[in-house]
Amino acid sequence: MKKITPLFYGLLLVLGLLAPALGVYPVYLMTLYCYAIFACAFNLMLGFSGMLSFGHAAYFGFSSYITAHLITAQGVNTLLAIVLGMLASSLLGLGIGFIAIRRSGIYFAMITLALSQLVYFVCLQASFTGGENGIQGVSRGDLLGMISLKDDLTMYYFIFIVFVMVFLFIQRVVSSPFGQVLKAIRENETRACSLGYFVDRQKLLVFVLSSTLAGLAGSLKCVALGFAALSDVLQATSGEVILMTMLGGAGTFFGPVLGAGIVVTLQDTLSDKVGSWVTVIIGAIFVVCVMAFRKGIVGESIDALQRWQQRKLS
Repeated sequence: MKKITPLFYGLLLVLGLLAPALGVYPVYLMTLYCYAIFACAFNLMLGFSGMLSFGHAAYFGFSSYITAHLITAQGVNTLLAIVLGMLASSLLGLGIGFIAIRRSGIYFAMITLALSQLVYFVCLQASFTGGENGIQGVSRGDLLGMISLKDDLTMYYFIFIVFVMVFLFIQRVVSSPFGQVLKAIRENETRACSLGYFVDRQKLLVFVLSSTLAGLAGSLKCVALGFAALSDVLQATSGEVILMTMLGGAGTFFGPVLGAGIVVTLQDTLSDKVGSWVTVIIGAIFVVCVMAFRKGIVGESIDALQRWQQRKLS
C-alpha cells in the first residue's frame, strides 16, 4: 500500500496538470480546488483532532470579503490581498477558538455555530460588504506585477499549485510530532492531558491553522470567480464542508478532496436541471454513504485494500 500511494498521487498530479488540455472547464476546476482546500482545512480539525465545528464558513467567507474589499476599494495587489485575507481569518479563528476550545463535544460545536452566525450578521450589515449583493467585479490582477492572472489557464495553474502545496503541508503537519499529539487528543483527550501535553494550547493552534487555510480557500475562490457573496458565510456552506469531509472520509488525506469533487460536480451538473433539488439529491447520497460507508469512500476503500492484502499474505 505504501508503494501504491505515491503512484496514485503522481497520477493525480499529472491529471491535474493536463486537465485543461483534456477539455475540462478551468473555472469548474478552480472552484473544485478551492473547496478541496476548504475541506482539507476542516478535516485537519475534525479528522485528525476530533473537533467538530459547525461554523467553518465564517473563516471561508470572511476572508473572501476582506480580499474582495482590499482589491476593489483599496487597490491592493492580488497576492497581498490574499495574504491579508488569510491573516484576517486567522485572527478571527484565534478569537473564536479561544472561546470555543474551553468546551468539547456538542458544546464546542454549538459555540462555533453561534459565533459563525454572528460573523454572518456582521457581513450582512457591514458597509464594506455590500449586504445581500456582496462585492462584485473583483479583479484577478497579477502576481507581484509579473504574471497576469486574467487568463483562466494562468489562474488555474496558480490555484492548482497552491492546492498541491496545502495538501503536502497538511500531510507534513499530521506526520509531525504535533500531528501525533493531535491524534492522541482525538483518541483520548483526558489521557493526553495526563501525559503532560498542554491540550488547550494544541487545540487552539490547530483551530487557528485550520481557520487560516479555510480563509485561503475563500480568498482564492473570490479572486477566481470575481466576487464575494453572502452565501460564503451561510450556515449551509459550513454544512457543505462537513458533507464533503464525511463523504470522502474524515481522517484520510485524499477523502476531503474526493468529497469536494463529488459535491462540486453534482452541484455543477445538476443545478441547471433540477434547481434547488440538487441539495436533496446530495443529502440523499450522503445518507446512503453514511449508512453503507461509515468511514467514507476513501476510508472504506483503504480498509478493503488492507483486508485484501492480508488475505493475500495469508
